[in-house]
Order: sequence, then structure tokens, then C-alpha cells
Amino acid sequence: MQSDATVRPPVRTGESARFRLQANEREVRRVLGRIMAYLGDGLCQPDRGTVEIVLAEVLNNIVEHAYARRPPGRIRLFLTPVGDGLACRVEDDGHPMPSLVLPDGRLPELGDELDLLPEGGWGWALIRSLTADLIYERTPRANRLTFRVPVSWKADSDPDRDTIARQRVAGG
Repeated sequence: MQSDATVRPPVRTGESARFRLQANEREVRRVLGRIMAYLGDGLCQPDRGTVEIVLAEVLNNIVEHAYARRPPGRIRLFLTPVGDGLACRVEDDGHPMPSLVLPDGRLPELGDELDLLPEGGWGWALIRSLTADLIYERTPRANRLTFRVPVSWKADSDPDRDTIARQRVAGG
């Protein structure tokens, strides 16, 4: 299955893009490229890197853990620019989180020797430190993770961005 997406910069705050992908590493890499193309040059630096890191961690965790010991399934990703960030919703049909709770994001124990640093265990600490409003829900058949990546939008990318964001928040 190939990914699909609207590949153009967002025109207005509140305009969402939907990305669907097969849960495998190759598709994650490809969709990350499409997401960055979708966002275009509207994000200030280094926010482009922050968005890419967060989404890579979330999507790769789904591939590695939610679909562990089962055939790869689909991942659905919805991105909505908001005044102070990028609102994200990620859904998959994989295994639920253990105890239906997000990992606490505690960093692994660090020793004095760099060669002995653990390879894993950094992802949720990164996700938690780079996002806001992080919520995990398990529906009857799917996982849903929602969060906002606080970012700055370039002023020339959408002059009405703040006004529309305020209306969106006021209107629900």
C-alpha cells in the first residue's frame, strides 16, 4: 500500500492534511518526507526538525510495538496547523499500550562510559519533552494519540493564522 497525502503547504490554520501509510519503516521514511513537503517553508527553523523528530518517534514506535508479532497494519495521521503549533492525531489498529497508559518517558540510566549508553528508551522522553497536550486513548479497535507540537509559523505563510486559531478555540 502506498501512502497518500495532500502535498502542499497549509493555506489556513485549521486546514487538515490526512496521511495514511502501511506500518513499516520504509513507509514511515517516505511519509515523513511528504509531511515535510506538505508543511513547506511555513515553519520556522528549528521547528521543522522538531516536528520531524516527534513524528518519526511516534510512527516508528507504532511500527515496532503496536504491530509487533502481527502483520503490519495501517497508520492514519492527521495534521492541523493551529496558531501556536501543529495539532496531530495518530491512529492505528495495533496492540494497545500496556495497561492502556503512555510510557512515563523517564530517561534511561546514564553511566560514565559513552560506549555503554543504552540504544533504546529515549523516544518517549523526546516525545514528552517536545509536545504538549499529549493524550492516549484506546477505542474498541484502535489506538489514538493526540498531541500538539509547539512551533512558530513564518508570518508570510498565513497572515490570518492567529485570528483563525482564536476562532477555532472559541468555537470548539
